[in-house]
Amino acid sequence: MKKIISTSKAPSAIGPYNQGTSFGDLLFLSGQIPLIAETMELVEGDIKVQTKQVMENLKAVLEEGGSSFENVLKTTCYLSDMDNFAAFNEVYAQYFDGETAPARATVAVKTLPKNVLVEVDAIAFKN
Repeated sequence: MKKIISTSKAPSAIGPYNQGTSFGDLLFLSGQIPLIAETMELVEGDIKVQTKQVMENLKAVLEEGGSSFENVLKTTCYLSDMDNFAAFNEVYAQYFDGETAPARATVAVKTLPKNVLVEVDAIAFKN
């Protein structure tokens, strides 16, 4: 049975979706952008600052779903500019061990919600 994952420690959905859903032992996390949960304002800063906020938002949803970064199976990373790839990776690598990092796709897109620089979604399993 599908279960909705929701936490006040991550930004609330800004459209007709949920922060995440679970089915059995799998978690499906919606894309996170660099919104601050408490204010729903965008974090100010470059790709590194925005990526850190995105990853912290994902962490909050993972924890609410009974999981962690260690259990992430796949991420999809959306960048507004592939020139930000190296700087994005610097921050992303702080959340995943290189030997157990998840599968990943990274794509450059024309625009992202609220004109942010980065968005990341994830699939994980529960602890």
